[in-house]
Amino acid sequence: MATYNREEEDKIEGIKAWWNRFGTAITVVLAVMMATFGGTQVWKYYQQQQAQQAADLYVLLKQVQTTEDFEKISDAAHLLTEGYPSSGYAPRAALIAARSSIKAGDMQRAKTQLQWILDHAKEPEMKDLARLRLASVLFDEENYNEALRHLNTKHIDSFSGLYDDLKGDVLLASGKIEEARLSYQAAINNLNKNNSYFNIVQMKLDALGESD
Repeated sequence: MATYNREEEDKIEGIKAWWNRFGTAITVVLAVMMATFGGTQVWKYYQQQQAQQAADLYVLLKQVQTTEDFEKISDAAHLLTEGYPSSGYAPRAALIAARSSIKAGDMQRAKTQLQWILDHAKEPEMKDLARLRLASVLFDEENYNEALRHLNTKHIDSFSGLYDDLKGDVLLASGKIEEARLSYQAAINNLNKNNSYFNIVQMKLDALGESD
């Protein structure tokens, strides 16, 4: 049996007293830390798996896109938007599906897919692009008030030229010539002159003639 001198015994007794006072709390903290660390690792692994599966589905969607079969494209996109709605691939998949639906003439489905992006996308750029596409569909349907509502929504500056141009088209179709002229001018002010689209907007503005 081990023997200790008086000084060693005092130290041991002090450690025992400290442990009796704080030992339980320390054990709990350590257990929580271990559980948290383990849970964090599991969550990271789960997220990595989800991201990889979403990426694989997006690759599949891009392959299906080449078939130009809008039903198959919509189905493939649906797998992403339903199974992995929080991934960055989901809104991009919905955008591809919407483009395909528009090309197929299924405007109602296209609007649903674009609205999904507005409701779920985290990136402002994706929302602004979806809103612009949705406004374009509404314009084609002659739903001018609703199209303008979307175009008047706050958006990133880099989209201003495109928003103003489409807004000019909607206003012109609504018979609001002066307002359309102002929108086309705003589009020109926001578009880079080296952008090929700049000349198209300029022609639209020139076609309206001088302001009264």
